[in-house]
Formats: sequence, C-alpha cells, structure tokens
Amino acid sequence: MNRISAVLGALLLTLSFQAAAETRVGVVDLRQALFASNNAQAFTKQLQKDFAADENKVREVQEAARKLKDRLEKDGAMMNDSERTKLAAEFQEKVQEFSALKQRLDSTVAQRKQQFLEAARPEVDAAVKELVDEHDLDLILPSEAVVHVKPEMNLTPQLLEKLNR
Repeated sequence: MNRISAVLGALLLTLSFQAAAETRVGVVDLRQALFASNNAQAFTKQLQKDFAADENKVREVQEAARKLKDRLEKDGAMMNDSERTKLAAEFQEKVQEFSALKQRLDSTVAQRKQQFLEAARPEVDAAVKELVDEHDLDLILPSEAVVHVKPEMNLTPQLLEKLNR
C-alpha cells in the first residue's frame, strides 16, 4: 500500500512539474511603461505649466528665507538684541511660509498624479489583456516582484507601444 502511494505521489509530482513547465509567463514594469507613455509625458508638461507660478512662489519664499538667514549669520553679532530678535522672527516666518506653500504644492501635485493614475488604469488593464492574448500567456508578473527575467520575457516595450496607440 505504501509503495502504491509513493508511486502515485511521484506521478502527481511529475505531472505538476510538467504543468508548471508549460506555464507561459511575461513580466512588465507597469510604472515605467505608464510614465514613459505619450499621455504621461503630456500630463507632466501640463502639470508643470499649471503649477509653474506656484513653484516660482515657493522658490521666491525659499530665497527670501535664505537671505534672511545669511544676514542673521553675517550681521547678527553686530546687531542689538531687538534687531536680532526681529530678524530671527522674520526668518522663522519665512520658513513657516515656505513649508506651508511647499506642503500644499506637493499635496496638490500628488493628488493630480493619483487622478492621472486612476484615469489611466482601464487603458493599462486593456493593454495588459492584449499582451496576454497576443503572447498566449498564463501569467504576467510585475517587474518589482521578479529577481531576474530573460529579455524576451520582458514585455514592457510592447506594453508601452500599446499605451501609445
């Protein structure tokens, strides 16, 4: 009885290895393909255009804070206490203004990027489905989950091509 179980187990193990060997797998870097696509590049240009004034304001406030800091370090020893305290307060105010502006800008940009990703998701899913069908794949793995991949199994360029149609 044990001998029959062992033979049966070996047979099942052999069949499962054969099934695994026949599994067709592809690998894609979704992030690379999406952000290299024409739509993403147009989105990035529009984002830069939309937020150019905000970025300039952040830079101006940062530069004003830097100048106040330099002045405080350079001339602070020669100032009386009230002048030094006033200048230090101005510097702190500029630092806080810079932090608030930068945080608001970063948050808004991140929100817009997330909206872009959500809007692009159906298109990416459809392109991945096409890859599965065209290459008769059983499985597509994200490149982040793969340690090594043969170049012919990396389907990122084909995905990018489909996204750019």
